[in-house]
Amino acid sequence: MNELILHHYAGSPFSEKVRLVLGLKKMRWRSVNVPVILPKPDVVALTGGYRRTPLMQIGADVYCDSSLMCKVLDRLAPEPPLYPDAVRGLAEVVAQWADTALFWTAVPFTMQPAGVAHVFAGASRETLKAFAADRAAMNPALRRAPVADAEAALADYLGRLESMLGDARRFLLGDAPCIADVAAAQSIWFMRLAPPIAVRLDSFPAVRAWFERVAGFGHGESERMSSDAAIAVAAEARSHAPVAVAADQGFAAGDEVTVTPADYAHDEVAGVLVGLDGGESVVERRDPRAGLVHVHFPRIGFHIKAVRKEVA
Repeated sequence: MNELILHHYAGSPFSEKVRLVLGLKKMRWRSVNVPVILPKPDVVALTGGYRRTPLMQIGADVYCDSSLMCKVLDRLAPEPPLYPDAVRGLAEVVAQWADTALFWTAVPFTMQPAGVAHVFAGASRETLKAFAADRAAMNPALRRAPVADAEAALADYLGRLESMLGDARRFLLGDAPCIADVAAAQSIWFMRLAPPIAVRLDSFPAVRAWFERVAGFGHGESERMSSDAAIAVAAEARSHAPVAVAADQGFAAGDEVTVTPADYAHDEVAGVLVGLDGGESVVERRDPRAGLVHVHFPRIGFHIKAVRKEVA
C-alpha cells in the first residue's frame, strides 16, 4: 500500500479528529502542513478546489471530509473498529451530531475574544483579520449566536455527554471507543486550547475524565513531508483505488460532474465521474503538477451535479 499522507494543520479540530483515529489504530503516516487560510495552491493541485482541512492522500487518491477519511482508515486498519456492529447506527448518529451541533457551538464559543487570545497566541492583528475574513468568506450565512445563548447550548450539550458517561462507562457508547468518541472529542480538544473557555468543563468531571482517555490514543507515528513531495507522490502513482459507478445512482461513468460541499466553503470540484454509490462519489481530474488524481467525497454533506453542456 502507498504511504498514508494527512494534509492538516496543528489547530484544526477536524484534523485532530483524524489524528486521534490514527493514534487509536496505531498507524504510521506522513504529515503535510497546509496553510490555515487561502491561498492554498498545493491543496488545490490535489483536490481541484476543495479547500477544507484536513484532506488525506494515498498515492493519487485524495479523500475529502473527515467522515469519509475515518471510514477509509477503518477499512485499512479494522482493529479496533470505529463502527462496532452492536452500536454502529447509534455511533454514526452521535458522531454526526458531534460534527455539526456540538462543533458549531463549541468552536465559535471558544473563538470569543477571551479564547482567541490563547488559540492565536502571538498572532498579529493582521493575521487575526485575515483569518476572520477567510472564515467569513467560507461561511457567509453563519450567524454567531450571542454569547449567553451559545454558553447555554454548550452547557446543555456537555450535560448530554456527562449523562451518557454517568454509569461509569469508559467511552460514550460502552467500554470500547468508537467514531462517536473521536467526533465529540475534537470540540473538547479545541476548547482546551483556551484555558478561560476550558474552565466550563470543570462542571462535567465525567467528560473531563473521558476526554483524557480519548486524548491518550495519541496520534500514531508520523513523519514530516513537504507538500511538493506529496504532489510528486500523486504524479508518480500508476494506479488508483478500485471504484465503480453503481447503476441505481442516476449517473453514468464518464459523466462530467461537479461536487460541492452542502454546508459551507462551497468550492466546486469538477471532473469526470469514475465512482459513485450510496456512500461515496469519486471524480477524476488531471492537474499539471499532480497528474491524474481521483478525488473522493462522502455522499452525505455533498451535492453532485451533472455539468450542462452548451448546445452549439
